[in-house]
Amino acid sequence: MSIHVVGIIGLVVVFLVGTLRPINLGALALVMMFVHGTIFGQSVQDMYRGFPVDLFVLLAGVTYLFGVASNNGTLARIVEGMARLVGDRRALIPWSVFIVAALPTMAGALTTTSVALLTPVSLRLARRYDIAPPMMGLMVAHGAMCGNFSPLNVLAAVVHQALASNGLQISSAALFLANLAYNVGLGVIIYLVFGGLRFTRREPEHPAPGVKFDATVTRWPTSPRVAQVCTLLAIVGVAIAALAFQLNMGFLAFGAAALLHLVFPASSGEADKKIAWGVVLLICGVVTYVAALQRYGTIDAVGRSLAAVNPALVASLLICAVVAITSAVASTTAILGAMTPLAVPLMNRGEISMTGLVIALAISATVVDSTPFSTAGAVAVASAEDDERPRVYRGLLLWGAAMVVTAPLVTWLIFIVAAG
Repeated sequence: MSIHVVGIIGLVVVFLVGTLRPINLGALALVMMFVHGTIFGQSVQDMYRGFPVDLFVLLAGVTYLFGVASNNGTLARIVEGMARLVGDRRALIPWSVFIVAALPTMAGALTTTSVALLTPVSLRLARRYDIAPPMMGLMVAHGAMCGNFSPLNVLAAVVHQALASNGLQISSAALFLANLAYNVGLGVIIYLVFGGLRFTRREPEHPAPGVKFDATVTRWPTSPRVAQVCTLLAIVGVAIAALAFQLNMGFLAFGAAALLHLVFPASSGEADKKIAWGVVLLICGVVTYVAALQRYGTIDAVGRSLAAVNPALVASLLICAVVAITSAVASTTAILGAMTPLAVPLMNRGEISMTGLVIALAISATVVDSTPFSTAGAVAVASAEDDERPRVYRGLLLWGAAMVVTAPLVTWLIFIVAAG
């Protein structure tokens, strides 16, 4: 049996066992990666290469910083301020975070930066107004995805560079606007599926009836005001440094959290214990195993096989499906950079629209980032309160699975079949 077949079987086994039994998928994935690598002569040092250090630092750093902000009451004040901005109109809250999340990515920020900054506050708003937490997590994620292929965004550059290296080009505006429209459409579906219409019929009081809140949300905290001011300044400073200067947000968040914890130990409490270690293990374990499959060439081998399928319409659907599946549990940037060139022979056949195929690939690769195994979804799960985390995880898992199934088919029908 080839290394590629064994790797894919191992991944399927990990997800089956992890779904059927109460065990962390990340732990299973790390064990399976070690077994797989040992069988095929990989050194432990090679196995370590796939560990997503950047994702680890981001998840741990952001949850640490907002753990401090939660303990000293700063997060409650931010939520109160945002509630005042929308005038307590609950129906507008999901759309307000959707729009705010889109602006940084349209200006060139990474999706993960926008999501990491907004998700903790958005989930607190959801808790305050009796809004389904998965809805808020998804509205932030897909709002941020609206700007994925802005001419200023790195993902657009990855796609255009991959095409240019093969002597091809498509309209930047077409890619950006198609992705924007698709995610706005998904935003409408999310709003309807998670009960958005009921928000227009009644407005909850403060707090929403029947919803349990922690003390930092239902009343003004008693922690020193100076600690809250410094925490707010730290969060703003992290945002500016990450968005404007492209500095690593995870390390910035770690530094800010550690400094606040050091200066204000009493009001910070045990903020380091709010780091979502279970989520970190889950995400990093799965991503490490998928990175090993990429390193072995499994993803490329599957892509090349599908690109050669006839007729071209079938091949385009299959390659979009592979992109969606792999991007759901791997780096979107890496998948786009690898799979776009593999689709070039398919584009050169002249049987289907080149622009349509690129758009379908781009959207299929990115809308699945709402799964808990991608950075955007992982941040949402990690930012949720302990009692809400299983609900958020299940909601994003089901939605992500729906994206994996529907995005390739819907984009194929709209941008390839209809365009042909």
